[in-house]
Amino acid sequence: MAPSLCGVAVFLLVPFLETVRRSFCDTLGKQFVGVANYQSVLQNEAFQLAVRNTVRFTSVCVPLLLVLSLALALALRAKCLRRTPWTEWYRTTFLLPMAIPVASIALLWKVLFARTGLVNAWFGTECDFMGTDAAFWVLIATYLWKNIGYDSILWSSGLDAISTDLYEAAAVDGAGVWRRFTAITLPNLMPTLLVTGVLSLLNTYKVFREAYLVAGAYPQQSIYLLQHLMNNWFLALDLPRLCAAAVMVAVVLLAGIAFMIRHLDV
Repeated sequence: MAPSLCGVAVFLLVPFLETVRRSFCDTLGKQFVGVANYQSVLQNEAFQLAVRNTVRFTSVCVPLLLVLSLALALALRAKCLRRTPWTEWYRTTFLLPMAIPVASIALLWKVLFARTGLVNAWFGTECDFMGTDAAFWVLIATYLWKNIGYDSILWSSGLDAISTDLYEAAAVDGAGVWRRFTAITLPNLMPTLLVTGVLSLLNTYKVFREAYLVAGAYPQQSIYLLQHLMNNWFLALDLPRLCAAAVMVAVVLLAGIAFMIRHLDV
């Protein structure tokens, strides 16, 4: 494991420790300024807006994705859908959204959701989706469309690991479908929930690419995320505040993952 550990240390741990150090220093990274950078970040209105939007986006997307992908995984295993043409078609295309280039998705956004796009043409409206609060829901729909297939495969692997003997014993005891789901399926899916939840959370930070290509560095207010803020600060070489914001985000993410591990008991 030594070569891998060296690679992780050089490319991840050392740069992160340097980021922590720079968050307490001036622009040149030489003079110690205490928590002044953190105070400046917390008082910045753009940072406050980005945090609100990012928390809102994550709190909506991740639970919705987990529920929908689990429902899809269960539906594919149902007797009425098993080995149907629809199921076979889906199994061959479930990862297709992840294989589509980001630039193609951005172009699709413009074709569909522009003021003169296809959606307005179909419904006879003149809504500027990417210029109003509707952009937030367009971003959510894109995230769900792109990740639901991948998450459903993760759920399917967890479902396959559950012994069928448990379901047979429960059926003999007279347990219904809902009772088997709550007493057998959900408890045995806790390890899968942890992995799927963490990956889904990390994937929320990847939608920045589509939003940036469509709306630029300063998009509509409802989809101005932390990624936009950090990208703008990086371009402005505002390294002290950028490092402070990165450290705070990393601490929050690690705390959230630790909370999930502790309460999922895995």
